[in-house]
Amino acid sequence: MHRTQHGHDGHAYDGHAYDYEPSRDEPDEPYLPGTRPRRRRLALAAAGLGALVLLPVAVDRVVAARIESRTATAFQQGMGTPEAPEVEVRGFPVVTQAASGTLRHVDITAHDIPAHGSARPLPVSELSLRLDGLTKADDDSEARARSARASAFLSYPDVSGALGLEISRGDRPGRVSAVVLLPLSQEVTVTTTVSAVSGNRIAFEDFEVTGGSLPAAGSAILDRIFDRPIRLRNIPDGLRLRSVTTTADGLDAEFTGRSVTFRPEEA
Repeated sequence: MHRTQHGHDGHAYDGHAYDYEPSRDEPDEPYLPGTRPRRRRLALAAAGLGALVLLPVAVDRVVAARIESRTATAFQQGMGTPEAPEVEVRGFPVVTQAASGTLRHVDITAHDIPAHGSARPLPVSELSLRLDGLTKADDDSEARARSARASAFLSYPDVSGALGLEISRGDRPGRVSAVVLLPLSQEVTVTTTVSAVSGNRIAFEDFEVTGGSLPAAGSAILDRIFDRPIRLRNIPDGLRLRSVTTTADGLDAEFTGRSVTFRPEEA
């Protein structure tokens, strides 16, 4: 039964007027003391673990960058390139590789390697090296790779300079075209086969006339030019030329080798 009570001032008031009704904005479940602080602690712990994981990676990257920089400097000094090559030490962690004294895999890409000490110098436009098992001497006098693969690009303008003839891609794979200037502004076009021979040399053989008429004197001159293969003198010691292929812009030369040596003092 509903009762009306009277206060001291004589006015009536409803005994249920101040009954508590939960607000719609309040959660249905009661607030659990310590819930938010626990979540905060978990977040901090996760952040700490993440830092512990990332720290070795950052340290390893610093060590790798230092080795790459020193390797690039040594290669530039040894090969006489105008700019330092691109060097990448592959595999993780690099720190343990450095501590052991052997880097498992190192990639080097160098540009514009000059050819010194040759009567017919043929520069290397680009040399890409993949070295396995790279170690260095205690006195930094040399670095040696257990095995290596390399590819070199030789541009037609550089090949032309070495031969003294205007060289371009031939009419068939494995052949190049040469333009021979004759008296009275006449030109003769010949093609010749390109191949790899021993001693890291590129041979030009079996030339044939494909345009114009070549006199006997001109044929004798070409015999002398093509008779001597061009030796690549700017390749690290231990690499052996395996093949040469023709492209639209130049020659691609492939090398393999064991105990490949780099000496900075050879600059």
